[in-house]
Amino acid sequence: MKKLPLLALTLSAGLLHGCIWAPGQHMSTSDLVRNDKPENSQVELVPITPKLLAMNRASARAAAIPPALLAYQPEPYRIGSGDTLYITVWDHPELTSPAGPQQQTLANGRLVRPDGTLFYPYVGTLKVAGMSIEELRKAISDKLATYVEKPQVDVSVIGYASQRVFLQGAFMKTDPQPINAVPLTLAQAIGTATINTEQASLSGLVLTRDGHDYHLDLDALNGSGGMAPDIYLKPGDHIYLPYNDRQEAYVIGEVVRPMALNFKTSDLTLTQALGRAGGLNQTTSKGKAVYVIRGVEDLEQAPAKVFQLDARSPAAFALADQFKVKPGDVVFVGPAGITRWNRFLSQLLPLSGLISNAASANYNFDR
Repeated sequence: MKKLPLLALTLSAGLLHGCIWAPGQHMSTSDLVRNDKPENSQVELVPITPKLLAMNRASARAAAIPPALLAYQPEPYRIGSGDTLYITVWDHPELTSPAGPQQQTLANGRLVRPDGTLFYPYVGTLKVAGMSIEELRKAISDKLATYVEKPQVDVSVIGYASQRVFLQGAFMKTDPQPINAVPLTLAQAIGTATINTEQASLSGLVLTRDGHDYHLDLDALNGSGGMAPDIYLKPGDHIYLPYNDRQEAYVIGEVVRPMALNFKTSDLTLTQALGRAGGLNQTTSKGKAVYVIRGVEDLEQAPAKVFQLDARSPAAFALADQFKVKPGDVVFVGPAGITRWNRFLSQLLPLSGLISNAASANYNFDR
């Protein structure tokens, strides 16, 4: 029974020798695969370099606006079911204002029926859905010519209801917006709806057209002091602006205040993320060990990426200021070696005290 002190000494020496078992979060680059050895790996370690930043900027510019959206040009307005028309026949008020000239214009308007037809005196029932305003004006003139000598006809739409775009998400007003004879742009629709700036994720707008989703970064479109080109909306378009409650990045490890960061725009840089977390903990952090962990939806299609910043040099923060953090990223600052050693000792000392007490109790028992 006198062997227990020797056992305690041996165990303590073994633990001291095995300081690599030190507690606390850290990341070993041996668990990651660099670009030159990607085989059989689900993780790729990518250093943050000027070349990487240049490639990211080029990709962002190329994907700013899908070409299909810029290529669309609106056609002349086509009348549809639900529209209200005001038809003027000059010198014939009985045709122009059957409800009386003292009535409001809308009271003398003519509603296009759900089947796309319209009745007009001396003309009969016309299939007007799909016609342009000029085509309808000519059709009515031709029919009235049998009863009115050289009829002068004018047609205007006083109620647009057949063609709309729909908005959802972080807007103050989500009422459907009508498309009229003047083409409606994305910027105009968003301006009318009014963005909820506290809750919106400006980088995640989705425009759905003909069953296809187009992802747009509103903040990037108007970046660099310029204005985004006009994107014309098509009848039936759906615009969705997501909320930012699920758009978060996480800063953990050896920073002053580990935290989750909400996204409103897409221009959150690594420097800003670290700054909001209070910066690196100068006592416990290891400058080299700054990582941005970025996952993928399907690891079978592409490996997850871990971007590494060598922050030992002040010049590294010039790179960090150009590196964009994305929603879902985890920014991890690893501890310095001495930090892991101190944490190891803080857990080892209670254990050694317990062994010493056990050895002392055993010695007293043997006596």
